[in-house]
Amino acid sequence: MFPLKDNLPTSSFPLVTVILIALNFAVFGFQLLQPTNEASSAELAELGISERDQLTIEFGAIPWRILHPGTDCGVDAFAGEPEVICDDAPRSAQFKQDGHPGNLDMAPWWLTLITSMFMHAGVLHLFGNMLFLWVFGNNIEDSMGRGRFLAFYLLAGVFAVYCQAVLDPDSTIPVIGASGAVAGVLGAYALLRPKAKVLNFVLIPFFFTFIEIPALIMIALWMLLQFVPLVGQVAAPELAEGARVAYFAHVGGFIFGLAMIKLFARRDREKETAWN
Repeated sequence: MFPLKDNLPTSSFPLVTVILIALNFAVFGFQLLQPTNEASSAELAELGISERDQLTIEFGAIPWRILHPGTDCGVDAFAGEPEVICDDAPRSAQFKQDGHPGNLDMAPWWLTLITSMFMHAGVLHLFGNMLFLWVFGNNIEDSMGRGRFLAFYLLAGVFAVYCQAVLDPDSTIPVIGASGAVAGVLGAYALLRPKAKVLNFVLIPFFFTFIEIPALIMIALWMLLQFVPLVGQVAAPELAEGARVAYFAHVGGFIFGLAMIKLFARRDREKETAWN
């Protein structure tokens, strides 16, 4: 089931939404251009770090690093498995030596709060985020205006990353993706446009159709898919060790959207759409 559009028209072209989508695709294209079979130095090549991996580490938001501004990070490897090592961060027992032999040219920690939002781990990761941003972002941008919407989107993403960092403070795994910011948009939409409906493309083997379902159901299903694994990570963290999906960030972004939509939405647009 793929959402295509909602049933609420907008009063203006969603310029910021389109630019954000274009930027995400452009950055992902740049990621794909980075080699996966070579590194920027012989030292990193010996550790199994490619130029694409290096880009993710240098510009992704590392929880330990954004909670401890000024710390530096690098990489080390044990049994062929590379691991990000940050100053004073807890590390696996096998990494006993001081420092980090595979030094990287890390972006400033504050910059990674933004750059991490525009990087993605794969095509499905990117496509899913941008699809939901396209369907739900235009009406939220219309309700706020372009400047406010851009600020809201970026703040939702930053808040989401910090939620992930606070709840997993020792992690040195880079957090990337627009999911937290998009979750903020979904939270705002759920509160501002609760009666909207979304047209979906449904594909079944040898058959496809289009159905319209309430937006709240779609958003609830999306949240359920985030909340169930999140409960598992909290209840059994030892089983979730090494997990690559930042569910804390998704839930944090959604909460930000619920909490801040009334502050960012313009009063005239809020009244105009109150009965939709």
